[in-house]
Amino acid sequence: MLSFTKVCLYASLLHAAFAATAEDWKSRSIYQIITDRYALPNGADPTKCNPGAQTWCGGTWNTIRENLDYIQNAGFTAIWISPVSQNYDGPRSAYGDAYHGYWIADATQLNSRFGTADDLKALSDEVHKRGMYLMVDVVVNNVMATSLTPDYSKYMFKDAAHYHTYCPVDWSNITSEQNCWLGDTKVPLPDVNTELPDVIAGYQSWIKDLVQTYNIDGLRIDAAKHIPAAFWPKFCGAAGVFCIGEVFGDDIDFAASYQGPQALDSILNYPMYNALVDAFAIPGKQNISALVDTIAESKQKFKEPAVLGNFLENQDLSRWKNISVDPQSLWNAMTFNFMSDGIPIVYYGQEQGFSGSADPWNREPLWPSNYTNTTTYELIGKLNGLRNYLINSTDSFLSSDVQVLSSSDIGISIMKGPVISVLTNIGSPPKNVSMPVYTPFAGNLITIDALTCKQYVVGSNGTLSVQYSLGGVPTILVPESVLQGSGICGSSNTGAIEQTQGQLTTSSALTEVQRPATAMIALALFALGLIMGA
Repeated sequence: MLSFTKVCLYASLLHAAFAATAEDWKSRSIYQIITDRYALPNGADPTKCNPGAQTWCGGTWNTIRENLDYIQNAGFTAIWISPVSQNYDGPRSAYGDAYHGYWIADATQLNSRFGTADDLKALSDEVHKRGMYLMVDVVVNNVMATSLTPDYSKYMFKDAAHYHTYCPVDWSNITSEQNCWLGDTKVPLPDVNTELPDVIAGYQSWIKDLVQTYNIDGLRIDAAKHIPAAFWPKFCGAAGVFCIGEVFGDDIDFAASYQGPQALDSILNYPMYNALVDAFAIPGKQNISALVDTIAESKQKFKEPAVLGNFLENQDLSRWKNISVDPQSLWNAMTFNFMSDGIPIVYYGQEQGFSGSADPWNREPLWPSNYTNTTTYELIGKLNGLRNYLINSTDSFLSSDVQVLSSSDIGISIMKGPVISVLTNIGSPPKNVSMPVYTPFAGNLITIDALTCKQYVVGSNGTLSVQYSLGGVPTILVPESVLQGSGICGSSNTGAIEQTQGQLTTSSALTEVQRPATAMIALALFALGLIMGA
């Protein structure tokens, strides 16, 4: 039986895990979920979800909570869920129903399709009990309508004067992109005038209450570039948590203007996504130079590349398997996202090899996969396990910038902290080629490929060579000494910690990440885990 003092200590430590900053999020990896499509309640028919029908399939906040093991067992330390605000729920629109959560009605109300306030609180509590973070998607730029003359009384802002006058977007003009209505005349998205003082104040009050009520650790902001950057510092300041925004497009200069004190903590790194497609997709441009150039530009132009969101799929993009026929192209691009600068994000179903094209086909239900431990799922577990261990055990992995060691038409080698990743675009068929890597390591140093546990010995001149006689798999080379105590590739498991079902236990596999700024909390939670297990 826990004493009252220990219970209070436990409660205070859990409370301290909230209000996460950009620095805290730097160490996390994120699993992105569309609530309606992640898991079904017991007894629901698993065969009745057709993405093309564009309607609700039955996922809820409770079903996410009940199925968090699948996410945590792959080593993720945060989840991002689709918007929780009330959506349009009237007659079926020209594009179906609001199953995805992005068609906002009254932002101050919860979406009853996904559960109650208690259900959302229970999900948040369970996420935090596991030492994970909760990120919630929010839509601020617009609401949803079914005509150009909507009934404004059903929205958070109930006066037409709070909205820009209708105009179609001119995509060559940023003022038009920020003032005109997204959507189309069938399903228009009335544009909220976020430059009005009462709108600014209303949104700040709402987001502060939402974050505090549900103990939210971070916000993903939809259509962030469609609002002037100056709006975001006070909005995110009111929220008091990390904000990462969607700035769709490949213009790195424009994207970079949305990160920093004058805008957002972070954005989703679309320029890097496009470079990864150019470099690795099969068939594709196979343009490694585009990736090298984007790495250099990112380091030069972004305020802090370490907190940018790295992704290969999301609800607005075709699945990777839809644009690239070779699974190894995914594995190489995915390895880049985990082992370079930035926060890795995996869209649900990516680990199952889903292949849907654009909306709505990229919003498949997850349950037909039976949550199988696929090769990609297992690879993600290894990537998360290694990354989590490196964050906990080295001073340099998070603090160092990624460096390009070498590149060629067939691949690239990068170094972050003590780790070298060798990535290729040749695909699965074996080829009689090799990738030379020029390292800063001393000759005869033993490195271990953390994915295969194969040894690579550094040559006298600091070179390594990766052969592709078995096809183009990614390679992650870590000095043998760095892995001591990790439990990776048979090394001693001293100090490796995994969080399972809310209690901390020793493990030889994954390493649970604790916030860098709260080392004492980590120690206290570990001690508490021992007490609770006694």
